[in-house]
Amino acid sequence: MPMFKILIILILTAFNMTAQKPSKLIYVGDPMCSWCYGIAEELSEVKKTFGDQIDFEMVMGGLRPYNTQTMSELKDFLSHHWEEVNSKSGQIFTYSILDSQEITYDTEPPCRASIIVRSIDREKEFNFFKAVQKAFYFDNKNLHLKESYHPILKELSIDTQTFDKLFDSPNANEKSNEDFNRARTLGVNSFPTLLLEHDRKQHKIAQGFETSENMIRAIRKIVSQ
Repeated sequence: MPMFKILIILILTAFNMTAQKPSKLIYVGDPMCSWCYGIAEELSEVKKTFGDQIDFEMVMGGLRPYNTQTMSELKDFLSHHWEEVNSKSGQIFTYSILDSQEITYDTEPPCRASIIVRSIDREKEFNFFKAVQKAFYFDNKNLHLKESYHPILKELSIDTQTFDKLFDSPNANEKSNEDFNRARTLGVNSFPTLLLEHDRKQHKIAQGFETSENMIRAIRKIVSQ
């Protein structure tokens, strides 16, 4: 067989293998979204199950970026949702932050923080995101303060000075807005949402809380087609 025919066969085979491979899971969420906190451990199982088989991308959706309402102003609304998430997922909440009249429910700073960690080490973003959720919902940390992230950064061996410089940089908000726009481009307007890009098509795996079993089953069904 002529060499050029062999090369064509190899190229076509590689193309078919690439086309059939599930290319990417895209998780759109927000660290201060209670249902994103609720699905965190379920999503961890999904991520663990597929490991290196499928790429994983995080997009900060921006639940309430630049919101000026205080936690106390939203206490009744938030406490209702937190109780519902706790009942559904078992995730533990501490409610004392809901009495704060100083902390606003502005979700942009923790989104910015996650994007910064992504820029430093993409492989650590998901674990950082989960730790930030716990810092807010369980430890009731003020996520507007860069110092609130330092214990998490140290645990993940990320330099705090580098983080602080990026957190306060003039274009930091622009990076957040880029993610918020990306979420809209993906057609996502509620969080959490998990999408699968496979064979040049986009599939919605979960919107809102879902169990790991159901998400894993849905992904396997799509990639086996």
